Amino acid sequence: MNDFSLLRRDPVAARKALASRNPRWSDAFDALLKLDEQYRACLKDVEDLRARRNAASQEIGKAKAAKDEAKSAGLMAQVGRLKEEMSGKEKQLAAFEQSVQSASLELPNVPHPSVPVGRDESENPEVRRTLSPRAFEFKALDHQSVGEKLGILDLAAAAKLSGSRFALWKGPGAKLLRALGNYLLDRHSLKGYTEVHPPYLVRPEVMEGTGQLPKFEADMYKTVNAEGDKTTTLYLISTSEISLTNMVREEILPVERLPMKLTAYTPCFRQEAGSYGKDVRGVIRNHQFDKVELVWIVKPEDSLAALEQLTQDAEAVLTELELPHRTIQLCTGDMGFSAQKTYDIEVWMPSEGRYREISSCSDCSDFQARRMSARFRRQAKGAPELVHTLNGSGVAVGRLAAAVLENFQQADGSVVLPKALVPYFGAERISAA
Repeated sequence: MNDFSLLRRDPVAARKALASRNPRWSDAFDALLKLDEQYRACLKDVEDLRARRNAASQEIGKAKAAKDEAKSAGLMAQVGRLKEEMSGKEKQLAAFEQSVQSASLELPNVPHPSVPVGRDESENPEVRRTLSPRAFEFKALDHQSVGEKLGILDLAAAAKLSGSRFALWKGPGAKLLRALGNYLLDRHSLKGYTEVHPPYLVRPEVMEGTGQLPKFEADMYKTVNAEGDKTTTLYLISTSEISLTNMVREEILPVERLPMKLTAYTPCFRQEAGSYGKDVRGVIRNHQFDKVELVWIVKPEDSLAALEQLTQDAEAVLTELELPHRTIQLCTGDMGFSAQKTYDIEVWMPSEGRYREISSCSDCSDFQARRMSARFRRQAKGAPELVHTLNGSGVAVGRLAAAVLENFQQADGSVVLPKALVPYFGAERISAA
């Protein structure tokens, strides 16, 4: 959630920044300003009524002391009317306050000034490329074809169990995913990340803390458990960013604990409600997928530098796995809801002859921290300040497996594994049984 008092201080600049994401956000901001004006006008009315009630109450005491019963009775009647009027106004004030809060939660993060202005992904500038794509002497197959020919990927079985957009890996395929996950966790742990094994089901307020709710409700899987008169709703995480970032919710951290660097390897669940017809083949866009996540909790002044390092940490694993990739910076119109600045890392997919996203690394400034009330204190008696939160895929394991199958496929149908992965997999090659 944005610092609304800051946006209100310079509405012209705020409106322009939000419009650079999408013109509709400037309209949403104007609607929020109007709600806020109504809230503050109502607040003034309530405060005026309280002042009049308090003044009348004091006069009642004076009238009683002077034994002026007529004046006392009149003032008591006046206080009664003021209380009744106040009751209605306070209900109206609470409704306005809730409306302002709801509208604020719907507003995306304001882009950092260093983010290029653009409409969509077509205007994302490339930052760098690493490694050159391999020249194939045969027609490169897509990862689904490679996996099916090797007998390690069975999408038909997955569809029988769960429907479309699910994957079933077996034999060396399942081992490949496990090897990749272990390699990534070890790699990041050596770089100072604390490994966490978090819950996969979280409360609604936790989803709200990182920005999944209310905006992305349609993309989430949830469970509802009724016990007597009590109903409990829990959401399946769409990324372990949710669990890791919320570890500091409603806390005031001592500055010595910053920066915090966390990593987790979890399944993720996402309905992909807005992606009908996209990437229906293979494992690029599934409802269930595995991902290694990276999260940083930092001081505000360290935020942008931390984003650069986090992105490099995600890039490094692709370099070590000998996978060609590039890094792009997302323009204002393509950034995620909670981010003030984002880099996407894309891996080369030979069958498509193009790069595909495998990691997204974002600096969320204090946007999530304000929702979570996550703060730190520089000095023992200093005022608490909001932390900054960052997150990045380090990386998506299913997409990484797909990239390995495509980039290291051989003419005989086998797949030679990158050297860094061999100790984890226990063999240099995957061949058909």
